[in-house]
Amino acid sequence: QVQLVESGGGLVQAGGSLRLSCAASGGVFSPYAVGWFRQAPGKEREFVAVINWSGTSTDYADSVKGRFTISRDNAKNTVYLQMNSLKPEDTAVYYCNVGPGTIVVRSPKGGAYWGQGTQVTVSS
Repeated sequence: QVQLVESGGGLVQAGGSLRLSCAASGGVFSPYAVGWFRQAPGKEREFVAVINWSGTSTDYADSVKGRFTISRDNAKNTVYLQMNSLKPEDTAVYYCNVGPGTIVVRSPKGGAYWGQGTQVTVSS
């Protein structure tokens, strides 16, 4: 069973950057699409970004386009989310998710595997 561990969260000032990592153990990332989601206090979980198995196709929520970049290194079983020009409204717990394709990961339920999340806090 694939286990996912997110890292890289923290406290940053508005306009700053963070890079999140999602590492897989107990399996390999390479056949799967991987997505990032976030959930702010009192709000529903929302889609942020997704990347296909080969890294050749990505998609983003409108709210993060041009500021966030998702990438993957299948040799390291790791997916990254580079977050630039951070805003206070980006504050949330960020989760990675794995599924058989980008359409499944982008669906309301997402893929079968979720990490435990990493907190990102952006101060104004």
